[in-house]
Order: sequence, then C-alpha cells, then structure tokens
Amino acid sequence: MVSERQKQIMQILEQKGEIQLKQLKEIFPDVSAMTLRRDLNSLEEEGRLIRTYGGAVSVKKVTRIAGEEDAYSIRAAENVEAKMKIAKKAVTLMERGRSIFFDAGSTVMCLARLLPDESYSIITDGVNTALELIKKPRLSVVLLGGLVNRNTLSVSGPEAMSSLDSINIDLAFMAASGFSIESGFTVSNIYECELKKKLVKRAKKVILLMDVSKINKNMAFTYAGLEDIDVWVADEPLPPEVEAEAARCGVCVM
Repeated sequence: MVSERQKQIMQILEQKGEIQLKQLKEIFPDVSAMTLRRDLNSLEEEGRLIRTYGGAVSVKKVTRIAGEEDAYSIRAAENVEAKMKIAKKAVTLMERGRSIFFDAGSTVMCLARLLPDESYSIITDGVNTALELIKKPRLSVVLLGGLVNRNTLSVSGPEAMSSLDSINIDLAFMAASGFSIESGFTVSNIYECELKKKLVKRAKKVILLMDVSKINKNMAFTYAGLEDIDVWVADEPLPPEVEAEAARCGVCVM
C-alpha cells in the first residue's frame, strides 16, 4: 500500500527526475531520515523508482535521454531492474586511488549513477557516462576522443586507440552485447571491438557487467573470452554450463 507521503515523493520524482534524501528531509521536516529511506526502499521494491547514493531517480530518467526514442534509449529501457542489480554489486568493487575505466553501455551507466561522490579517477569512452560522472565534483573524469557512435554514445577509432597508449588502467568495468562459450564476449561494431580488445589487454583487472539475457546471443565481433576477464557481475546465476566454464577459467562470478 502506497502512503500519501510516498505518493507525494513520486510526484516530486515525476517533476524533477531525481531527488536527494536531504531534499526530502526539507520537504517533510517532521519525518525522520530513516523513515524516508524506508519510503524510498519500499517504492524501489514496487518498481516505482531506483535508489541511488543519497537519494533516488525515476525509472523514466534512467531509461530516456532527452525524451528521444533513439537506439541507445531503447536499449537502456530494456532489463532496467537487472542492470540496477548488477550496478549495485559492481559498486562494491570500486577502489579509491586506482585508475578505473568505465566502458560505454547502459549497464555501466547505471553504475555511474550509483557511484558515490568520492575521490575516484575514471576514464571512459562513454559520452553520456562522462556527463553523468561530472555531476559528482570529487570525481576525476577523463573522456577519450574519437568517432562518436550514435547507437552506443561511445567513442572509438584511431584517436581513441592511440590515447590508450599513455593511460594506465587498474580496473576496467566492461560491457558486452552478447556472449557464448564458443564466441566469447561480442559486440556489433568493429571499431568498438578493437578498442575493447586493447582495454582488456591494458587493464590489470577486468570486470564484466552483463545480464544473463545476453547469454547465447552472438554479435559479429569478439573482443574477449572468459579467460580474459577476472570477474563477471550478473543479475542472476549463470547457466550451469557457463558457470562451469567460468570456474575452469578462474573467473569470479558475482
């Protein structure tokens, strides 16, 4: 049962797109912060909003960009709950004082939204990811240059490839469009494939963020196999045959 206060919270979210707990405390001065947190948690469980660090964001904001149903927006609207489950697990793997790469993609974008405003140093090839990250003033953000892909809002090509030569990467949070045991992790764009290959080689630790719905879906180009990654963060348990192969390759599955 949604309370009258929770209905008001949802109305605020519909208008603003996102809200911070401290703002809710100003709007409801007689309500404790703990009660407001419970309200947000309850609304998230009902699928009405998505919790972020220190507040919440509307589902519509996560799944749309400027209200346009472009290719990225359509993909971002798919499996939002699964992507947020993955992002919540992945945020626990972040390490301050390390050089961290954020791959382009809607799941990594969810991670960017959940990331606390702390002293992280992040490199990314995602244009929208960079725009999201710079909202947090304590973060250091580097955006690679190159050709912008309208479908993924990522940059790739020779400029992006050459810029990686001068960047050290401790942790790489990577995305993929599909996976199979035979073909590995795949994407549909050859330029993005080559960039991802280089990232996997340069990173000391590779963390793959991918929901199980993409298993046994192969795109045209392979950039990595299970043996090339260290951690696979998924929304649900992997199929038994994939789980067994991941174990054989020494991959930690979360």
